[in-house]
Amino acid sequence: MRDPSAMNKRPGRSVICCWLAGLAVAGLGGCGAGTGSAGGTHSAGGGSHAVSRAALVATLRGDLTRYLAERGQAEHMSAVGLTVTFRGSEPAVSLAAGTTTYGGGIPVSAGALWQIGSNTKAFTAVMLLQLEAEGKLSITDTLGQWLPQYPAWRDVTIRQLLNMTSGIPDPGNDDDLPGYQAFLGAIAAGADLSASRVVSYVGTATTGDVWLNSNTNYVLAQLIIEKVTHDSYGDQLARRIAIPLELRSMCFAPSTCPAADAARMPAGYFFDTAVADHEPPNPLASLIGKAVPPLNLTEYQGAAAIISSLEDMTAWDRALYQGQLLPPAQQRQLESLVSITTGQPIAGTTQTTPLGYGLGVIQQTVAPFGTVWAYEGDTIGYRVLHIYFPRSGLIIALAANSQPVSDQDDLFTLAGSVYQALQKAGLG
Repeated sequence: MRDPSAMNKRPGRSVICCWLAGLAVAGLGGCGAGTGSAGGTHSAGGGSHAVSRAALVATLRGDLTRYLAERGQAEHMSAVGLTVTFRGSEPAVSLAAGTTTYGGGIPVSAGALWQIGSNTKAFTAVMLLQLEAEGKLSITDTLGQWLPQYPAWRDVTIRQLLNMTSGIPDPGNDDDLPGYQAFLGAIAAGADLSASRVVSYVGTATTGDVWLNSNTNYVLAQLIIEKVTHDSYGDQLARRIAIPLELRSMCFAPSTCPAADAARMPAGYFFDTAVADHEPPNPLASLIGKAVPPLNLTEYQGAAAIISSLEDMTAWDRALYQGQLLPPAQQRQLESLVSITTGQPIAGTTQTTPLGYGLGVIQQTVAPFGTVWAYEGDTIGYRVLHIYFPRSGLIIALAANSQPVSDQDDLFTLAGSVYQALQKAGLG
């Protein structure tokens, strides 16, 4: 879900809110072919249900293929992936369409890996809330307690980091920062950055904004996790989340990702052509139309550096929203919302207040979905969107292998098409 307040300036935009006008017309079906599976044979509903499911899979494949045909050039992508999971015993649907490289090549697999972007933030928030439940910290603790090396932000609480109300800017999204050009230059050069190095590009700046979408919050959150546990973020991710949930196709790039994972990923393309018009010149302009390194995500750290299959990510999403990872008190904190306009707490979203940011999670009330938890995260070469429907337990996850200009990203319209097809099949 894209952030309406600040897009097109920084790499790996942390996608916060969708374009409501696009969602209003979402829901068109299609026809065509793709690759993937329907999660095995399902016979519990008899022959008529089997035919219905086959028709559903064909429709979903068509939606993916048509999206590529209609949007592939504008978004400079060659591959899209889809996984749909259901509450109960209904088998999952996993599909993919397109090829691993732009312009043709090997068909993309339904089991492909993707950079999931800011979907990573919920993992970071959950680990901090687990540490709180263990009595090792409180989310009301300040940076002054855990990271005294940043005195300018000493009064900022962990909660403010996680709900984006700290006012600490993002070095790739604020061209007034002295480190802005250097940070983007490091990304363009493929530099290997540490978490503390990423934070250094911010300097000591604060913006005073009541709500500001900034990756820096979650890089600092990563540093707190590592300080408290005396362990790396990647190892904590594996021990606390990936291993217990048996997420075998998930890693923290590049530290815990096997080199062989790159071969399971479609090439990801940077195509945010708006950066070419930036003054002073944006170093990322040199990457336009090019494939980005698949496993080098050190500029994102605990904000956006997880790589996963859609199957594993939907398993994580189900555990996240169904309260399998946190005690009730911490689950309530995870889902406590603030307005992205005022930064003030809100009880929930409505048609008049459609967006609320929790601790690394987003609630939105919007047609055609109703009230859902959803997040679209991207990096400089990939986009991954998930939508969780609390009433039905349905999860839709979509991925594409490019980062286009923000107003060219139409992934939410594709989600509307998928949702309409599921509703027609009685599964929405």
